Amino acid sequence: MLQKMKKVQVLGPKKDLQSVVDVLYHTGTVQLEDISKTIRVGETLIRKMEIEKGGEIANILVKTGGILLALPKIKDDIQKQSLIYDEVQKKSFPDLVVWTNHVIEELESTTKELATNKSDLEFTLNALDRYEKIIKKILPLESQLPILEGFEVTVILIQREFREVLDLVKNALADITKNQFELISADIDELTIAAVIVFNKRYSEPVHSLIFSQNVNEVRLPPEYLGKPFSEILQLISAKKAKSIGEMAVIDEKRGKLSEEWYQELVVLKKVLQDRNDEASVFGKFGQTQYTFVIQGWIPKKYLQRTKEALNNIFGTRVIVNELDVNPEKMDEAPTFYDNPAIVKPFEFLMALVSPPKYREVDPSPILAIFFPIFFGLMVGDIAYGAIILVFAAFMKKKYKTEIWLQHLMNILILSSIPSIFFGVLYGEFFGDFGEMMGWIHPLTIAGITWNRVDALVPVLILAIAIGVFHVFLGLSLGIINSLAKKSKKHAIEKAGMMVAITGLLVVITATAKMIPEILVQPGLVMIIIAIPLIIYGGGFFGVFEIMSTVGNILSYARIMAIGMASVVLALVANRLGGSMEVALVGFVIAAMLHILNIVLAMFSPFLHSFRLHMVEFNSKFFEGGGTMYKPFRKEKEDETVK
Repeated sequence: MLQKMKKVQVLGPKKDLQSVVDVLYHTGTVQLEDISKTIRVGETLIRKMEIEKGGEIANILVKTGGILLALPKIKDDIQKQSLIYDEVQKKSFPDLVVWTNHVIEELESTTKELATNKSDLEFTLNALDRYEKIIKKILPLESQLPILEGFEVTVILIQREFREVLDLVKNALADITKNQFELISADIDELTIAAVIVFNKRYSEPVHSLIFSQNVNEVRLPPEYLGKPFSEILQLISAKKAKSIGEMAVIDEKRGKLSEEWYQELVVLKKVLQDRNDEASVFGKFGQTQYTFVIQGWIPKKYLQRTKEALNNIFGTRVIVNELDVNPEKMDEAPTFYDNPAIVKPFEFLMALVSPPKYREVDPSPILAIFFPIFFGLMVGDIAYGAIILVFAAFMKKKYKTEIWLQHLMNILILSSIPSIFFGVLYGEFFGDFGEMMGWIHPLTIAGITWNRVDALVPVLILAIAIGVFHVFLGLSLGIINSLAKKSKKHAIEKAGMMVAITGLLVVITATAKMIPEILVQPGLVMIIIAIPLIIYGGGFFGVFEIMSTVGNILSYARIMAIGMASVVLALVANRLGGSMEVALVGFVIAAMLHILNIVLAMFSPFLHSFRLHMVEFNSKFFEGGGTMYKPFRKEKEDETVK
């Protein structure tokens, strides 16, 4: 159900502002309002709070995070971090800045230098690995290369599918170098050809420009390797790699020691700074006088005392929490806060997809949690289907634990699968009539009716319409409650008149059909005549047309019978078609495929139609929506519901 909200004002001396905001942030119960929207120049001493600290906090937070990233992560020491946190949390903003800047001065330049050096060494190692790999591939070509002074060697790699590029390169090199070049190529692997080019150094620039223009992969060795045999280059590369690995090990050792000394403190500092940065981001919503701050917001009544105590324990009477009087119309601006049992939470999620209720509206989520699974179960109505849906939803919940939206939807399917099994027992359905054919189960007989859906088509239809009457009347009753809560007597009278009119119409129809005594036709007509002025008074002349619209809403519940009948007919087709096959295995496969299709449809179609019956036929009788969800000032990563 929706919780009662209170509008509060928190007042205190400016020197305590940061600490008060910190308490509110960690208490996590107040949804802050921008007080500047209520300040009128010349009418109040309160003015908007100027933001001063956000930039400085953000700057040192970035630096602290950078240092932390530059150090190797080690296991969190929860006990040590807790002690550091208690000490840091007590510090004022200036003291926290001084402390953090001291840590930054101590570590920033060292960690940055170590990180840069390691990055350079990693780049060098990657390059050396690349050179080593390529030279090993072209090493067999070395014996074919001429040894000449004043000549340069370069290597290009070409995909075998583009080997015709080599001919273009040869022709162009002949023109550029006046035939002072040598090109030797060989297949390196299934995909690559390596070509070693030897050319006079005086043509270096145009040759490299040519290679670049052909969009091939050129491997240009560092200057210290030029003119040396490939075998010697491999030795030099191996030695340099060993040296670089050794230097990296020294750097890692230094970084490890820094982590052992500073990691736990840096983690705590980052956490506290992040909190303070989040807190500073809302300072612009506060008001101030010359000596005091003013914070305004909404809080659920159930959390008000807890919040007062949290502030009083630290600040005593220096900080005051005032409850503000709000007129009924303004209460529509209060945020919407659900506080339902866990079983209702998935249906809150469905309502949030449409629109949250306004503050003074009845919360439709608990009602949705009751009727949605029943409607779903009435439509699916198969023991085997319900069990499979249950297993599927449980599996998806376990597999995708981090997908919140999927968790909610699977919880709805789990809750809906139970009525599906229950009504499957009532209808005597297990994979359609397969269970009955095997003698495992039979439809139950209640009130003289055997609830086989194929044979009891009319009773099932009447049941669906009866549910529609009850559900729509419940919606109209809630509409009366909402109207009275908003002091709108006209709309309350209109809803009441609609209930009387529909009741009269039902009496007339059933009496005419001789389902009830015919003598009740006249009382039914009297009820309609009495109801019409009430409807016109509350909703105008167009309100009369709503009578037929409401009748249409009630008849729409016939879809419960129709969707269920479509499901059972497809199950029967699967069984008959599968049983008609001469080869048992073929028949089993066909029946299984049709049942799988039916189960997939059973998860989607009843879901959507149950949802539609609530959103269109039911909610339209009382629900306006357009509310704002309660979003207290607290950590983003914390649970959506205040514990």
